[in-house]
Amino acid sequence: MSLPLEGVRVLDLSRLLPGGFCSLLLADFGADVLKVEDTGMGDYVRWAPPFYAGADQSAASALFLSLNRGKRSIRIDLKTPEGREVLLRAVRDADVLLESFRPGVLDRLGVGYEVLRQANPGLVYCAITGYGQDGPFRDRAGHDLNYLARVGLLGLTGDADGAPVQAAGQIADLGGGALMAAFGILAALRERDRTGEGQLVDVSMADGALSWLAMVAARYFADGAVPRRGGLELGGSLLCYRPYRCADGWVALGALEPKFWQAWCRGAGREDLLDRQFDPPGSDSHTDVEAEFARRTRAEWEAFAAEHDCCLEPVLELDEALDSELVRARGMVAELAQPGAERPVRLLGVPVKLSRTPGDPARAPGPVLGQDTDAVLGELGYAPAEVERLKAAGAVAGPAEAETSGSFLA
Repeated sequence: MSLPLEGVRVLDLSRLLPGGFCSLLLADFGADVLKVEDTGMGDYVRWAPPFYAGADQSAASALFLSLNRGKRSIRIDLKTPEGREVLLRAVRDADVLLESFRPGVLDRLGVGYEVLRQANPGLVYCAITGYGQDGPFRDRAGHDLNYLARVGLLGLTGDADGAPVQAAGQIADLGGGALMAAFGILAALRERDRTGEGQLVDVSMADGALSWLAMVAARYFADGAVPRRGGLELGGSLLCYRPYRCADGWVALGALEPKFWQAWCRGAGREDLLDRQFDPPGSDSHTDVEAEFARRTRAEWEAFAAEHDCCLEPVLELDEALDSELVRARGMVAELAQPGAERPVRLLGVPVKLSRTPGDPARAPGPVLGQDTDAVLGELGYAPAEVERLKAAGAVAGPAEAETSGSFLA
């Protein structure tokens, strides 16, 4: 079965999470994604330390595999004239170039957008940055937490009397960066189908994260009332829409519509709370609801929810979620054979389901650093002697002799 993006060639110069996840989505649906890595240690995520105590290098490798299945790898030194010429030659046959450097880095190397556009007018050039290609913060460093702080999302997350709460997932990196980049790339490719011309896709993770506040901002624009942490209806200010501690864990009640709240109240035998749906935390009714939830275990509340349709779910730990009936049924855990591994590697599956041409997360494992250098140079028309000359000059490098290790935090 053919995949929907077969024939789309992507040069991925990005590192770490946002660009890696963006090109992963494209690769899972058939795009030929070529990781363009440096002649040193390559993409940082190859040797990124797992951020928990006792983790070993195999866990670091899992981080790399989670973002880079189905891709190829070539090593190029863009600081050399010969390396830049290799990139320019690759660009002539590419559909997309993806990068995540600070604005101006590739311009200073002599392979910025205008140069690449001259080599291939149909190229879709996507740049993922923290704050965009222009504006007062274009050169500022940052990470997911910084972008969420700057655009107001972090400040709105949590209880009114508590500190801002960091999300477990990277909202700006993935939602504001990777997903927006994938959408922008596909939109630009669709427009190119009509005109034959490529364009620059400028993705700011801060812009993308701010767009997640569409409904909150709309209300502020309409009435001028400044929202505050703990005061958002969908952010914890309603007793019908909150997590609650039960006898042995937590559950999440999302009974926003009256029919769901009524179903919970009647099922719990608390008809006296029917008109208290939108009371705030700290109220007497909130105390009553907390007491009700504390009387039953998580499993008992899950059984309750199956009987009473009231938008109530258990708060699962990650291991429980990954082993759940829902995740298994939806194919959200995939197994991928990895050379040298005793058993298949388990990774998250493809989140978008197409009925005729579904994505394939098991097409190929993540590439060894530089494993495809020789093959790709051959595809670009370099003779074997030229390839060896480029290697001798340090412009390119073949497969790494040993797996990279270390920490970019050092």
